[in-house]
Amino acid sequence: MGNESRTVLVLGASPKPERFAHKTILALTRHGHRVIPVGPRPGEIGGWPVRQRLDEVDEPVHTLALYLGPARSAQEINAILTLAPQRVILNPGTESAELEDALDGAGIAWVHDCTLLMLDGGRF
Repeated sequence: MGNESRTVLVLGASPKPERFAHKTILALTRHGHRVIPVGPRPGEIGGWPVRQRLDEVDEPVHTLALYLGPARSAQEINAILTLAPQRVILNPGTESAELEDALDGAGIAWVHDCTLLMLDGGRF
């Protein structure tokens, strides 16, 4: 998709280095993107301050990388639609027909893919 920098929100951010959401934040940073981690624990990941809720984000977001299972993402659908990212990446294990239908209805692009593989393969 090109090399331009994007603002990417990682929903389901984790301070645990073994988690894919954590690895994704570090990889996005290495690729020059601005990252907004959103997760339950305050602190920093990769130098970025972690926000606890989507409604704390008041700047435009290009991509939302989802790392929440369907039961948890269902609780965030309205907040995701309000945020209105240009696209949502549903990483493995986050697939949700309910969320996908809501995104379709709002005209928000989405894809089933792995953010890390997209970055490594130049498809981000």
